[in-house]
Amino acid sequence: MKKIAILASGSGSNAEEIIKHFHGSPKAEVILIGSNKPDAYVLERAKKFQIPAFVFSKGQLDGGEVTKKLLDAGADWVVLAGFLLKVPDNLITAFPDRIVNIHPALLPNYGGKGMYGMRVHEAVRNSGDGETGITIHLVNQHYDEGKIIFQAAVPISAEDSPEDIAQKVHQLEYKYFPKVIESLL
Repeated sequence: MKKIAILASGSGSNAEEIIKHFHGSPKAEVILIGSNKPDAYVLERAKKFQIPAFVFSKGQLDGGEVTKKLLDAGADWVVLAGFLLKVPDNLITAFPDRIVNIHPALLPNYGGKGMYGMRVHEAVRNSGDGETGITIHLVNQHYDEGKIIFQAAVPISAEDSPEDIAQKVHQLEYKYFPKVIESLL
């Protein structure tokens, strides 16, 4: 059975979908949740599902303490679910091709440093594009440039607000992210 650690910076709705997907699964389990924000709601979700959780600083991430904690916990895979910090080389080296992220747009469009959450949906809205979607990719040393594993698109209209676009993208995330993680295992 594979052991998954999740890193998240926010509410953790994708983390919860992943936890529920693997609950009782013979293939994998979520063993640990880490957040760089002490007030992130993902920590409440961890409590709800009785999954150990921890809070860390950027310095602890960059200094290798988070990597050590994940390795000591026996994690096989690291899933980024709304995690906003750049993943340092020490973590990438410890989990080569075993760190997976989800981005709320069709990469390579609307990716890179500073492109997350509503910023992405506002950029999509302002572009006039007729569709958006999600990209699930492996993590490398550059923001949103790792090998693309999966993409799914959804049509959007000129009347859609950034909030409408976000809602459509969230539905794709919840539907596909856990299944794609399972396929990677």
